[in-house]
Amino acid sequence: MTLLVPLLLLDGVSGRLTPVRAALWAGLAVLLFVVLLPPRVTAGDGWLATRGLLRERRVRTDCLVSVRTLDGVAQRLVLRDLYGVRVELDPKVLIGNPDIRRLLEEGARISCERGLMTRGAGALRQLSRRIDGETARLVFKVSGLE
Repeated sequence: MTLLVPLLLLDGVSGRLTPVRAALWAGLAVLLFVVLLPPRVTAGDGWLATRGLLRERRVRTDCLVSVRTLDGVAQRLVLRDLYGVRVELDPKVLIGNPDIRRLLEEGARISCERGLMTRGAGALRQLSRRIDGETARLVFKVSGLE
């Protein structure tokens, strides 16, 4: 968004800014905002929700049937519950929000005890170990022990 302001000013100073071009610049700014807006993640006892620009998806963590990690440009954690609801989130959300992580792990534990989680318990444990390692490194770095 801040990059578009100088481009808009440059277009205006050069004398080529017209109402149509200004509308195109505004449309591009809105498009970038929509694409780059991260989803908001909230959690409670037995549920986790992601809210995007247009809708909210809520998965029951105590009824999870699968947990997967998708690798790519940005790693994603994909949760699917017994009712077919699918939620994707960035694992960094769990690093920055220990309460959300605790609620997710508690719900996943209940799902495993009920025999609902058919795949992904290992992926969740691996992610948990990775988060614990990153947290420990951060603690050592902040305390000067690294």
